[in-house]
Amino acid sequence: MTSAILPTYARADIAFEKGEGAWLTAVGGTRYLDFGGGIAVASLGYSHPALIKALTDQGQKLWHTSNLFQIPEGERLAQRLVDRSFADFVFFTNSGAEAMECAIKMARKYQSANGHPEKYRIITFEGAFHGRTLATIAAGGQQKYLDGFGPKVEGFDQVPFGDHEALKKAIGPETGAILIEPIQGEGGIRPVPQQCLKGLRQLCDEHGLLLMFDEVQTGVGRTGKLFAHEWSGVTPDIMAVAKGIGGGFPLGACLATKEAAKGMTAGTHGTTYGGNPLAMAVGNAVLDVVLAEGFLDHVRAMAVLLRQKLGGLQERHSSIIETVRGEGLMIGLKLIPNNADFAAAARAEQLLVIPAGDNVVRLLPPLVISETDVHEAIKRLDAACTRMEASRKVSNGVKA
Repeated sequence: MTSAILPTYARADIAFEKGEGAWLTAVGGTRYLDFGGGIAVASLGYSHPALIKALTDQGQKLWHTSNLFQIPEGERLAQRLVDRSFADFVFFTNSGAEAMECAIKMARKYQSANGHPEKYRIITFEGAFHGRTLATIAAGGQQKYLDGFGPKVEGFDQVPFGDHEALKKAIGPETGAILIEPIQGEGGIRPVPQQCLKGLRQLCDEHGLLLMFDEVQTGVGRTGKLFAHEWSGVTPDIMAVAKGIGGGFPLGACLATKEAAKGMTAGTHGTTYGGNPLAMAVGNAVLDVVLAEGFLDHVRAMAVLLRQKLGGLQERHSSIIETVRGEGLMIGLKLIPNNADFAAAARAEQLLVIPAGDNVVRLLPPLVISETDVHEAIKRLDAACTRMEASRKVSNGVKA
């Protein structure tokens, strides 16, 4: 069957029609345990009653007014994010890429407002992923996303991940900010050591630079704290979040200190749909759950259990799983066989995982997973590993 959808995705031949908790049901009735979470989006799983109620209640009242008018639920959500973070201001968007665009513009505008328009360049890191717009693919710097789209947007200087000397050398008279993911997601679940984040904060303070965190994938409870940078005790000047904050509804946000946002005056930035009443109602409902007493404790407990079980899995299948890495419920399995093949083997066991860079598959389950879900996921991962081992034996036999 020919599809009218632009063929920019290599889609698996599965279509889902409903979900509940950490489970998705495909057309035809087959149930899948979702440890991909819609790429870290389904923070509260599927059909969560609080999200359904928020969306239904608001949908019966008002969907859209535009940002030409006050949006009370947006004011409330912004204040809650400010109260629980380093920030003084929030700008709402529809996606992580839009949140990053706002962050990039804000960093440049800050330096210009301070009398340094020449300081528009931003240092980023190899393996990063910051979105799919022209500016954010330039920030990410991965050639496969840049090829064929004309000249790369100016203003981004990439350095190798973890190379402190290269980072220091990259700072020049045109440098205005440093942008980093506390844990690289698309890059293969590569955590930045806490000491390195502290070093970045110190470096930015010494050189008059803004420190920018991309927490689109790591934020809103994914690592066991509301934001991943909290583990280090370091705060940024600007931060982008999305994915989990909407629990599946398109929602992103750019958070900033009053100082960093000083150049963003009326007319300097805008959005038609960002911060609409529907999104704000859902965002507040997500925070109601995530900030409730005991929720993040549950995330941390499930993360410890999952890591323990994955350690045993790696020992049993050392020819398949090289290492287990990550933080909280953002875990990567560094593989020896091809990660896309492994993801297919997991799907054959009705388990969903997400391939990433560095030959990794990501485990990004809903934050509401239970112990039973964890044990079931390990069982299915075990079966996928066994499937891969059997496939290797057949291949070796053919070669012999």
